[in-house]
Amino acid sequence: MAKKDYYAILGVKRGAGDKEIRQAYRRLARKYHPDVNAGDKAAEEKFKEINAAYEVLSDAEKRRKYDLYGDQWQYADQFEEARRQSGQRFSWGGRGAPFGGFEMGDFGFGDLGDMLGGLFKGTRTRSRRGEDVQHMIEVALEEAHSGTTRVLTIQNEEACSTCNGSGKLVGAVCHVCQGSGVVMRPRRLEVKIPPGVTNGSRVRVAGEGRPGRGGPRGDLYLVVSIAPHKRFSRRGDDLHTEVDVPLLDAVLGGEAAVPTLKREAVLKIPPLTQNGQVFRLAGLGMPHLGGGRKGDLYARVKVILPAELSPEERELFEKLKAARRAGSKG
Repeated sequence: MAKKDYYAILGVKRGAGDKEIRQAYRRLARKYHPDVNAGDKAAEEKFKEINAAYEVLSDAEKRRKYDLYGDQWQYADQFEEARRQSGQRFSWGGRGAPFGGFEMGDFGFGDLGDMLGGLFKGTRTRSRRGEDVQHMIEVALEEAHSGTTRVLTIQNEEACSTCNGSGKLVGAVCHVCQGSGVVMRPRRLEVKIPPGVTNGSRVRVAGEGRPGRGGPRGDLYLVVSIAPHKRFSRRGDDLHTEVDVPLLDAVLGGEAAVPTLKREAVLKIPPLTQNGQVFRLAGLGMPHLGGGRKGDLYARVKVILPAELSPEERELFEKLKAARRAGSKG
């Protein structure tokens, strides 16, 4: 049986004129329009049926094919070509299935099956996966180190419910989608950003791309950008920073606190450490994306000279200066 009776949907008889069909459509469209029935899914589905019925019955050629072939009217050209090639006589017959009115003497059921198989072979449209989309996000270095989440509001393409994706409404361009057949709907997503991401890393969110045609949606890819950090620079999985070391500690040895992205580390300063000398702190860099060993932290010494000296300190430095001069002469 036919899935849909477009005449019954509009509430008119099969012989109804164009004016009667148009009036019936307008009356029902006003009653079931989504703007009047906000949130009513049943009304929304009814509105789609009404539009589909009117699209066919308001077009003389589509209506002629529908009257002959019912739900299969889109295949009218193939049916008629098959009829011309086979020489058989068939019609819709008003019973809701193609060839419903064939005469038994025309062909047997085996012939009918062969004809249908040949007729519909290759008529299916190939399904197509939706396109992938990209979205840029910026994360702080601390977030890239430990991992984080982002709540995004993205604009999703969806088939226009007003025109059922056709782009047309009552023979004119759909006022909602402007004829495109699609509308943009905001959608909130919470996405996990894994530890170790770097500039250019792509985080895949499956099925959140553009809709396909008979196929699955594409994917959403978040393209990561790491915000500059005031203290650390990054080279691969390694981090680089500077550590201030007072002059006396650089000369005599001591300890210095080195900040990391998680906690402070203590660096032992050997005697006579030179300005600009670099020390490696193993495993205190960035985690490797996808797992594995962590990078290292490299601390470059910046020797800090005193801003002022007390008289006693100046006297000591003068003695040190004299002693080093005497030593160099000896």
